[in-house]
Amino acid sequence: MTLTLQPKSQDLVPVEAEVLTPDGLVEKNLDEIRDLKIFHGNRATTLGACFEISGDPSDGVLELVGDFSRVKQIGQSMTSGRITVRGGAGMHLGAEMRGGTIEVHGNAGDWVGAEMRGGLIRVRGDAGHLVGGSYRGSRSGMKGGVILVDGRAGNEVGCGMRRGLIAVGGDVADFAGFNLIAGTIVVCGAFGIRCGAGMRRGSILALGDASQRPVLLPTFRHDCVYEPQFLSIYVRRLAELGLPLAPDAASGSFHRYSGDLVALGKGEVLVRAE
Repeated sequence: MTLTLQPKSQDLVPVEAEVLTPDGLVEKNLDEIRDLKIFHGNRATTLGACFEISGDPSDGVLELVGDFSRVKQIGQSMTSGRITVRGGAGMHLGAEMRGGTIEVHGNAGDWVGAEMRGGLIRVRGDAGHLVGGSYRGSRSGMKGGVILVDGRAGNEVGCGMRRGLIAVGGDVADFAGFNLIAGTIVVCGAFGIRCGAGMRRGSILALGDASQRPVLLPTFRHDCVYEPQFLSIYVRRLAELGLPLAPDAASGSFHRYSGDLVALGKGEVLVRAE
């Protein structure tokens, strides 16, 4: 029987619960899990004081049922197992994770998958700012793994990203791919301002129609118009993972822009041609 948690109340005070990882709970019994220390606001408390806990953690599966949008650090640094959130999830979901799977049937807060190194995060609603991004002062953000967002995402998607794949089914806000070092960002909707600012390497793929094209900075250079064959591999993989994509997402010609020329300038932005 899967380990299940439900909030005992729905107050506005955030909870910091980095202990919510399948690999960290798998060898504990229910009493030990209830006694784990967390923070409710600025006060130390226990997991059992905030959540109803039932089931068996031994199968490495954790199910969170209800509104967890005020619960931070779910799945932080996890290495294996599976977390399913049937509701909203708070900030730092899957931050620094190295393996396993997290699936959210709702929206997620800021810093989804921040500096993650492996695993899969699937958000079936919207996500906040800095998806797969780097924390302030860090040299790089996401270093591996996959993040899928069915809906929209906020500012600085993939900020400082070094490896991995981020795919957003809807719109993204400003500074997508800011200071991108490497890796791939796929956006099926519209962009905010300054897409790819400061990017050094890596790829940003704009799969939306003409009205959703990013307005690039003048420090990007137009190289050519061509049909990228590798794009069909990405689209096929994303379709296998269940991300909603248009049937013709990989077809047709794309403009290739290289930049950002104020940085190393070896990155690319592919924009669908009319």
